[in-house]
Amino acid sequence: MSDRPPVAFIGTGVMGRSMAGHIMAAGHPLHVFNRTKDKAKALLDAGAHWHSSAARAAEQADIVITMLGFPYDVEQTYLAADGLVERARAGALLIDMTTSSPPLAKRIFEAASAKGLHALDAPVSGGDVGAREAKLVIMAGGDAVAFERARPILSLLGKNLALHGPAGSGQHCKMANQIACAVGMVAWCEALAYAKRAGLDPARVHGSISGGAAGSWAMTHLGPRALNGDFAPGFYVKHIRKDIGIAIESAEEMGLELPGLDCARILYARVAANGWEEFGTQVLYRLYTAL
Repeated sequence: MSDRPPVAFIGTGVMGRSMAGHIMAAGHPLHVFNRTKDKAKALLDAGAHWHSSAARAAEQADIVITMLGFPYDVEQTYLAADGLVERARAGALLIDMTTSSPPLAKRIFEAASAKGLHALDAPVSGGDVGAREAKLVIMAGGDAVAFERARPILSLLGKNLALHGPAGSGQHCKMANQIACAVGMVAWCEALAYAKRAGLDPARVHGSISGGAAGSWAMTHLGPRALNGDFAPGFYVKHIRKDIGIAIESAEEMGLELPGLDCARILYARVAANGWEEFGTQVLYRLYTAL
């Protein structure tokens, strides 16, 4: 019998399955639900417990973590009549690690508090590689007591942890991250497209510029994938488009113009129009090679 608190993990996709695996490997009894059961198979084979709904998994756990796709999924999972807020154990800690809407994070926090539950919004950065290597950056919003309670679990997933303020603050920090990522994707794709058009070897140019002032995590890790024609998703186009939309909406509410991000929005809309929404974000480079 484990002395570690049981954890429910909802959403075992590209990143979630690795994150849940680290938690189970640390000795926590793991209860899982995913809309597609096959995506949880490796966890189930390793000893995780399957449940037929998110709510049923939550009933078995002291800590509930969600890693979902879109704000709509988060809202339904937490706030529906049969959702996590209604069905979680008394005193449970709810941690939403989805990149979602700051106002929705506040609503979840308020609903959870009214039920005697604790809630954090704690989106992450690092993609599939960061999830596999337990090197995610975790940006949290909520109260300090809940954050400290979550710290041992979050530390299994990454070492760069920060509480940025009250509910919704983690999502605002993630929006800042996504703005930098989305605009940065445009930058390195244009740089390598320029190099190719100039008759240079883009891979050799990448080797020269990725370690200097122009470098970034995305250029270092996603540039080679794009140059090799590997557009498998570490982070989906459909998800970066969702994040861009949230960031632009939030910026408009604050009276802030983000012309660089608007450029990225237009370009990723063209990527989607080509039918590439299920690819990784590095498929943006493919758009330039077709010009």
